Amino acid sequence: SSSLFKSPHFTLNPKNPKPTSHLPINIIKASSSSSSSSTPTPTPTPTPALKSSTTIREDARRHNTTHSHHFSAKYVPFNADPSTTSESYSLDEIVYRSQSGTLLDVQHDLQALKHYDGTYWKSLFDSRVGKTTWPYGSGVWSKKEWVLPEIHSDDIVSAFEGNSNLYWAERYGKQFLEMNDLWVKHCGISHTGSFKDLGMTVLVSQVNRLRKMGRPVVGVGCASTGDTSAALSAYCASAGIPSIVFLPANRISIAQLVQPIANGAFVLSLDTDFDGCMNLIREVTAELPIYLANSLNSLRLEGQKTAAIEILQQFDWEVPDWVIIPGGNLGNIYAFYKGFSMCKELGLVNRIPRLVCAQAANANPLYLHYKSGWKDFKSVKASTTFASAIQIGDPVSIDRAVYALKNSNGIVEEATEEELMDAMAQADSTGMFICPHTGVALTALIKLRNSGVIGKTDRTVVVSTAHGLKFTQSKIDYHSKDIKDMACRFANPPVSVKADFGSVMDVLKKYLLSKAPMY
Repeated sequence: SSSLFKSPHFTLNPKNPKPTSHLPINIIKASSSSSSSSTPTPTPTPTPALKSSTTIREDARRHNTTHSHHFSAKYVPFNADPSTTSESYSLDEIVYRSQSGTLLDVQHDLQALKHYDGTYWKSLFDSRVGKTTWPYGSGVWSKKEWVLPEIHSDDIVSAFEGNSNLYWAERYGKQFLEMNDLWVKHCGISHTGSFKDLGMTVLVSQVNRLRKMGRPVVGVGCASTGDTSAALSAYCASAGIPSIVFLPANRISIAQLVQPIANGAFVLSLDTDFDGCMNLIREVTAELPIYLANSLNSLRLEGQKTAAIEILQQFDWEVPDWVIIPGGNLGNIYAFYKGFSMCKELGLVNRIPRLVCAQAANANPLYLHYKSGWKDFKSVKASTTFASAIQIGDPVSIDRAVYALKNSNGIVEEATEEELMDAMAQADSTGMFICPHTGVALTALIKLRNSGVIGKTDRTVVVSTAHGLKFTQSKIDYHSKDIKDMACRFANPPVSVKADFGSVMDVLKKYLLSKAPMY
């Protein structure tokens, strides 16, 4: 029968781990005792079929490649010594912490994945970019075997998130930092405007699977400083699953607040900060059939790690020297580390980049911990910051972040409110339109560049976590010079001019002379 889309399909036969491809590429088999010694012969790409009335889900169902492999994953206690503990859980269990109360991690069967070499995985992932084949058109699900290998495609809830722009910040790098290889990974160019989509597609897909299995999950809940609630409500709405959101009152932008409301979430505005909301949602989910969606849940990190893999993919599998990531609840720094380290472990690259976690000075517990030489961690009472999504004083993923930074020879930096807003304004003046959190990351870059830690030719990626359109009020206040105790040095307010030809000409001549003295 004809199909709506005839994109490349890879199949993995559990009885014979030799990959079969419809791609006109050479697939190199990894040396393995369980593999055949012959290299599979690619067959020509089939010609497109005539238009059909089937959907891409139905097309994927007919190909039925979801279970034709032997890959698996499970929950294990984070960073536990496998020689001293055998504790593990199926991903179909509703569990958030280990028996001892520590965080969990999703552990993949790397030995099964190693039946295929790095060249195979690079070819497979590259073959899916830009396709509409369900669910591989998503930047997350194009790495499905490394994310949730056992989920059926029918259960996946996706908006084809990911595949975000890696922007060469040519003018910004040259003008402000004397750098020629600076890049900004715009994770905010996504379905709901932040990187949180990458993790939420995974979590909500697994919840969708659990509900179909008859597990006691009525809805999904989260505490949020804005972006998490936007992502959760959108993906739950897409799947018809109730979402419950705990928000700190008067601490997030209107643009962030309206997203869960518009997507039909049940929103509770609480007179506390994020940490207070987090404590409440933990208590509630322990008593009610509500699945916890915060980054305490390690499933989200499986989606977020694909942004790291995507960066390598966009550089044609060359490894950058530095990756700088804003940090609040600190799950993302570990997710990036996990993505990079999986690529190294499975032979796609031979090293990982150095990671930098950038914090707002008003919410900087990790920075203080780093500066103390990783001595006893102490939470802080977070003060108000324009980088509201990282206004967190007691981060859930502190242990994950420390592990990632220690294993990547990483650094932690901080940004004051004035520094982050100035950095945001400077970046915007070169054609970007970034969020305050990216301003925090750029401030870290500026400090490390000025101190000589990052060199002018180092290939550096700054991760932009949300779209600037979510934070327009902060930009309006800055350019209006309406922020108390802030000089707003790079403000660009509109000029009031009388509506007559002579006045307009005078102002324009003065402006043009300032830009081109020879005019």
